[in-house]
Amino acid sequence: METKRLNKAISETGFCSRREADRLIEAGKVVVNGKIADLGLRVNQNDKILINGKPVSKKTKFVYLAFYKPVGIISTTDTSIKNNIIDFINYPERIFPVGRLDKPSEGLIFMTSDGDIVNKILRAKNNHEKEYIVTVNKKINHKFIEKMSNGIPILDTVTQKCRVKKLNHFTFNIILTQGLNRQIRRMCEYLGYEVKILKRIRIMNIKLANLKPGQYRHFSKDELYEIYRLVEDSSKTMEASL
Repeated sequence: METKRLNKAISETGFCSRREADRLIEAGKVVVNGKIADLGLRVNQNDKILINGKPVSKKTKFVYLAFYKPVGIISTTDTSIKNNIIDFINYPERIFPVGRLDKPSEGLIFMTSDGDIVNKILRAKNNHEKEYIVTVNKKINHKFIEKMSNGIPILDTVTQKCRVKKLNHFTFNIILTQGLNRQIRRMCEYLGYEVKILKRIRIMNIKLANLKPGQYRHFSKDELYEIYRLVEDSSKTMEASL
């Protein structure tokens, strides 16, 4: 009988992401067939999985939202933290963010109940594009655009080449395929600039479009179909590594 890692089995139910499943397992909150589970445990479709004493079951329909995260909201599922994204959006079903957008930043973030797709989207090897509009504290020159485009040494590495376009004296558009911690802010700081406004306007094929801060919309069928097409290789790669 086919088996899969416990964290993957949990994420496929829509209960949480793989990363959160690992945290629950480490905390001893996951029980499989009456025994507290260990990280790395493999399960099959007949195994009984309990989280906090309650069974988890596969959802038949997942939620996929494009959400405009306002400045000041924190991309965390920890509801004990003030201004967390879960309490702010107050969606009637259990959902969680795909990736992060730091507190002083705003714009597009995905919210979903599909834990398995979270891991596929976040895998760096897929080179999924993320597009931002950034305003800084002083005038941008050609040298700034050139250096940002060709790579900046931060976090013990050099950022990958990316597309950067000047929009006006203080604002530029940047498209990244990396997801380093506070990447754009660190890149600008290295060149002596301070980010004043950072707004994400696109992830992969999903655009922020006309959403206003605090608003969300469901993916269209075409958008969701394209998302699954884009992460198809991720799924294959992941299965091969398990």
